[in-house]
Amino acid sequence: MAKFYGGCDLGSTTGKAVILQEDGKIVASALIRAKIDPMETGREVLDLVIKQVPELSGVKDLAYLVGTGYGRNEVPFANENISEITCHAVGAHHADPGIRTIVDIGGQDIKAIAVNEDGSVLEFAMNDKCAAGTGRFYEAVVRTFDVSLDEFSALSLKAKKVVPVTSQCTVFAESELVSLLYRRNSPADIAAGVQMSVAKRVFTLARRVGVRPKITVTGGCSKNKGLIKALEKTLRSDVTMLSVDPQLMGALGAAVMAIRKA
Repeated sequence: MAKFYGGCDLGSTTGKAVILQEDGKIVASALIRAKIDPMETGREVLDLVIKQVPELSGVKDLAYLVGTGYGRNEVPFANENISEITCHAVGAHHADPGIRTIVDIGGQDIKAIAVNEDGSVLEFAMNDKCAAGTGRFYEAVVRTFDVSLDEFSALSLKAKKVVPVTSQCTVFAESELVSLLYRRNSPADIAAGVQMSVAKRVFTLARRVGVRPKITVTGGCSKNKGLIKALEKTLRSDVTMLSVDPQLMGALGAAVMAIRKA
């Protein structure tokens, strides 16, 4: 009978799960908005992936399950919990063995991870003291612009110049953006300023671990094309987009670790 291995990543804003076959092929994946109770998030997202695999009747049918993320200790039925730093490195390496630098922009922190040739972590740096540049930051920004994140990203790509946004604090940045809009600055130019502000913050963090190609971005903000463009300019290097959904990278790495552990 075929064996299946699971990874569940409970982050601050989303819950993700991935199921792999023994050969490392992804057979199921799911992503949901995080609930107040992380265990509830874990149960729901695991139920979603289990239903995608006919051979499985429940989570307990998995040969091994690894939990990761902020809520990793709350993953139901997990055989083991492993840090999201390790899982993001393993997941990105599984998706593209050439990756050497990962920028993970999560809901409330930013991580820069240097990856070895075997997918192990060489070094990492994390900004978890402030929400500036994170998913929470962008949620506040798009509220100010009264658009979706996709619309904000597209808007920033239409900029003719970059209006500097100097505030790093999420609260102060909102006030600065309102002030810039009231001064009749182009919304597109201000949006480009926001993207560049975040890119510079990421660059400062990435420089601490050493920026080596290939570079990739994981987390929800990886889908922000305006930010990716600003990062490429700041890092002076192309950003590789992975074939697997970048938001699933932690869960994917956890599932790969499940195969190894089992």
